Amino acid sequence: MKKTLVLLLVLAQAAFAEPPTPNEQARFLAGLPQEGSALAGLAQRGEFNSHAKELDATWADAEERQLGPIREWAPLGLPEAVSDPSPLLYVFSGPDFLHAYTFFPNASTYVLAAVEPVGLPPDVTKLSEGELGSSLRNLRTTLNASLSFSFFITADMKKDLQATKLTGTLPVLYVFLARCGCYIQNVENIWLDGAGKVVTDKPTKTAGARITFLGSKGKQQTLYYFSTNIADWALKQDASFLRFCDGLGVMNGFTKSASYLMHLSEFHAIRDYLLTHCHTMTQDDSGIMWKDFPKETWDVKAFGWYPGPIALFKQHYQADLAEYYRTHEVPIIPFGIGYQWRPKQSTLIYGVSKTMIRKAIPVPEDATNAGPGAPGAVPAAIPVGR
Repeated sequence: MKKTLVLLLVLAQAAFAEPPTPNEQARFLAGLPQEGSALAGLAQRGEFNSHAKELDATWADAEERQLGPIREWAPLGLPEAVSDPSPLLYVFSGPDFLHAYTFFPNASTYVLAAVEPVGLPPDVTKLSEGELGSSLRNLRTTLNASLSFSFFITADMKKDLQATKLTGTLPVLYVFLARCGCYIQNVENIWLDGAGKVVTDKPTKTAGARITFLGSKGKQQTLYYFSTNIADWALKQDASFLRFCDGLGVMNGFTKSASYLMHLSEFHAIRDYLLTHCHTMTQDDSGIMWKDFPKETWDVKAFGWYPGPIALFKQHYQADLAEYYRTHEVPIIPFGIGYQWRPKQSTLIYGVSKTMIRKAIPVPEDATNAGPGAPGAVPAAIPVGR
């Protein structure tokens, strides 16, 4: 037993002679095969094998029950949004890149905004022998709610994201990127200045991360995650996030399991921003209220069912939305989404603006200076994922 442990340590040390790339880190956290990886030695440990086996089973269930049906249905149900390469703005998202990418695989840019902290790019080589197993278990706990119910439980996620050295949202984003078949090229912590411009050397109130990657079809795409408060009072003090979004042009909007925040007067600024800057809006009933879509400028329809909110949010029942379901022949959806995640209970609302015209996608200012692994840099060979 002692000889085996020594051999594993030697293999691990040899593997770390070349620092693992962000893509290798992501595939390790995602429990994917490690052949040829700088982390291959570390992957021989039992903690990784258990992690990979459990994630495989959980992912297979989510794929059959939800992710596969979404991919098949979305091009038919949301054609303007799914085929559009325009940026996707996902507010109140947490680290839920998974559903953003599953619904909208062709977006050039994904912008996620939530209050959860960004954290630092994870490095599993810095975890001690005792920390690796507990960190991977905690990561699975964080992922399980999203994979089982389609949303993160905010209180649990706040605790989980601080429980081990794999802190913040980046480890979760890494797993979703890897499991979606994406190849991570570059990861960096960023901040926004007062004008909404990205800075990398001067921390500000609005912290974020920028991940450039090749999608499952080999297309270069960018993921931004910002830790920011988008309540009206916070945006009055610091509108840098909205100024950043201004630079993206016309976007598609997405939100779900959003705690019905945009039903409240304290979140009307972000509601109005979505209605005036997005070409399409895809959401469950916890997003923009049915009555708040201006019918003269938006074509809005619904899918699925409307059983009303869960008990925790019963005060946000929408009688006019219920009337729409009662008086219209509403197409069903073959998956669950949002708080009412069970089959034949989920509500999906899809709006298309009559006035917002898609524009050419702006090129980021720093794209022309892209070096290896930066935006615009494509590796010569891409390892095939599982």
